[in-house]
Amino acid sequence: MGLGVRWTLHGDGRTPAPGAVVAPDERLSWPRTAGLGAQHVVAMFGASFVSPVLMGLDPNLAIMMSGVATILFLLATRGRIPSYLGCSLSFVGVAAVIRAQGGDSAAVTGAIFVVGAALFLSGLAVRRFGARIIHAAMPPVVTGAVVMLIGFNLAPVTASTYWPQDQWTALLTMLFTGLAVVCLRGFWSRVAIFLGLLFGYALSWALDRIFGKIHSVNGGPQAVDHWRLDLSGVGKADWIGLPSLHGPSFGWSAALVALPVVIALIAENAGHVKAVGEMTGDPLDDQLGTAISADGAATMLSTAVGGPANTTYSENIGVMAATRVYSTAAYWAAACFALLFGICPKFGAVVAAVPGGVLGGITVILYGMIGLLGAQIWVHNKVDLRNPLNLVPIAAGVIIGVGGVSLKVSKNFELNGIALGTIVVLTGYHALRFLAPPHLKRQEPLLDEGTSGYDGLSAEDARDGGEPDGDGTAPRRPGA
Repeated sequence: MGLGVRWTLHGDGRTPAPGAVVAPDERLSWPRTAGLGAQHVVAMFGASFVSPVLMGLDPNLAIMMSGVATILFLLATRGRIPSYLGCSLSFVGVAAVIRAQGGDSAAVTGAIFVVGAALFLSGLAVRRFGARIIHAAMPPVVTGAVVMLIGFNLAPVTASTYWPQDQWTALLTMLFTGLAVVCLRGFWSRVAIFLGLLFGYALSWALDRIFGKIHSVNGGPQAVDHWRLDLSGVGKADWIGLPSLHGPSFGWSAALVALPVVIALIAENAGHVKAVGEMTGDPLDDQLGTAISADGAATMLSTAVGGPANTTYSENIGVMAATRVYSTAAYWAAACFALLFGICPKFGAVVAAVPGGVLGGITVILYGMIGLLGAQIWVHNKVDLRNPLNLVPIAAGVIIGVGGVSLKVSKNFELNGIALGTIVVLTGYHALRFLAPPHLKRQEPLLDEGTSGYDGLSAEDARDGGEPDGDGTAPRRPGA
C-alpha cells in the first residue's frame, strides 16, 4: 500500500472537463498544481495568522509547523483525505486562561501537547472499536455545549484586551469583516478573515498618518501614547532564518484547562472527514480514526518544538468545493509554501505587528462563530432543548464556562471556566441520563453520521460546485 504520493495526470493537465472532478490521486500540470497550492495557503492564512498571535506564540513557527503537520496527515491517510492542517483557534481560550494563571508559552504548548496525545489515543480507539464508542461518551448534546462554552469563554479577552486598544478601528474592522463574510462569494468569502486583517492593517496605517499616535492601553493596564501600527520590528527582522523553538512544560492545572478541547476536535474531524468523503465520492468512514490520530500526532509534533495545535481547515475544504480539484498534490504544494514562509522572519514580524484594534474587530466575529458552532451541532443533530435531561447540564455548564466560575478543590488546585464547565456538562448529562425516567431518554444520532455539516452545504451542494441551494444547515466557520 503506497503513501499517496503518486498521481496520474487528469486529462490534458489544464482544465477539468465540464462536470468532471480531479480526484485525490490525480493532478493537473505542476504549474497549475503549484497555483492551487498557493491558493490553499492564502485560504488558511487568516485564521493561521490570528491563532498564534492570540496565543502569544511565534507565527513563523506556527506557519512552518502547519506545513509539516499537513505532510504528516497526508502520509498517515495515504493520500485518501485531501486536507490542510492549519493552526487551531480552539485553544485560544485555553492559552488565555493558562497565561492568566501565570503560565508561559512552554506551559501553553505543554497543555496542548497533552490534548494532542489524548486525540491520538482517541483516534486509535476509533480505529479499533468504531466511532460509536466516542458517541457513547460524547453525544451531540455534550459536544455542542463544550464547543459553545469554548468559544464564548473568549468574550472577555476581546472586551478587555483587544477592543480597548483602538475601539474605532475595531468597530470598522468588525463591520468590514462581517460584510466580507456575508456579501462575498466563492473563494473570496473563504478568505474573509484574511481580508479583514488587510483592511484593518491599512486602516491603522492611514489613521496613524492622519491623526498621529493614539492614547490607549497597549497590552498593559495603563493608557499610553503609541502608534496603532508599529512596523519597527519588520525592518530589523532578517529575510531568512529559523523560527525560535522551545520545549513544552507540563502541569496538571494547565492540562485540565486544555483537555475539554479534545471533544471539539473529535467532532470537527468527524464533520470534515464526512464532508470530504461526500465531495470526492469516496466513503471515508474507515479513515476517521486514522484522521483523528494523525491530527493528534501532528499537534504533538508541533507543540514539542513550541508551535500551536493543528487541525483540518474548513476554508481549504471550501476551496476544493469551489474548484472541484481534490488533488492531494495541491496540498503538498501548499505545505511546501508554508515551510518557505516559516523560515522568513520578516514575514513573522509583519504578522506580529497586527494592531490590537484590528484583532479586537476580528475576534468579536471569530469567537462568536466558534461558540455558535456548538449551536450548529445541536441543530444539525436535532437536539431537543425542551428535554430537561439535555437542558439542565447544558445550562449549568455553559454559564460556568462563559462566566469563569471557579471551584477550589485544594489550596493549590482549582477548577474553573472551560475545564469546570466541561466536567459539569459531561458528568452531569451522563449522571442525569442514568437517573432519568425512560420517557426523557431517546436515541441520539450516531457520530458516524457526522456531527456537523460542511460550510452551509448539503452533500449535493458540495458536489454541485459549492453554492448552497437552501437545504444546508451548517454555517461557515473560519479556522477550525
